[in-house]
Amino acid sequence: MDIKSIIESILFSYGEPLALEKLAKLTKAQKEAVSEALETLAKEYEGRGLAILKKDDEYQIGSNPANSKYIEELVKSEFSEELSKAAVETVAIVAYKGPLTRAQIEYVRGVNSSFTLRNLLMRGLVERIENPKDARSYLYRVSFDFLKHLGLTKMEDLPQYDEFRKENIEVLDVTP
Repeated sequence: MDIKSIIESILFSYGEPLALEKLAKLTKAQKEAVSEALETLAKEYEGRGLAILKKDDEYQIGSNPANSKYIEELVKSEFSEELSKAAVETVAIVAYKGPLTRAQIEYVRGVNSSFTLRNLLMRGLVERIENPKDARSYLYRVSFDFLKHLGLTKMEDLPQYDEFRKENIEVLDVTP
């Protein structure tokens, strides 16, 4: 398979910045080959809706910066509207089973949750904290604003909180 295709899939699926070294390890390719593929992808994306974003030695697929005003409008409209079904589902998983990694949330939902988590982060309903077990990932938990938004004083006030909290989802390994 073409290394460009592999890198594009990895960056798209992961949704967070990845270091060149990690991309080389994942693709089992030399750093130089990965760097060349990233440069080629960046050139191919010129004038299109996506772009390869680079900061220091990390790369990410993002929207073309020239289209930022349209993305800003989308985000603004998201804040003025009710939460989407995906957002409600995601925040419920985080509330009842959190703190969780993005991978754990995606396991439960069965779909990529990067955009939904980003939306919830921007709305202030979830927050991202360092993962004590793995410095390369974050944990997501609900915020105080989540409690305020629902008019709750503590998590235990959520409907059937204790019941859902005790229910074990083996793969998640987050029993209280």
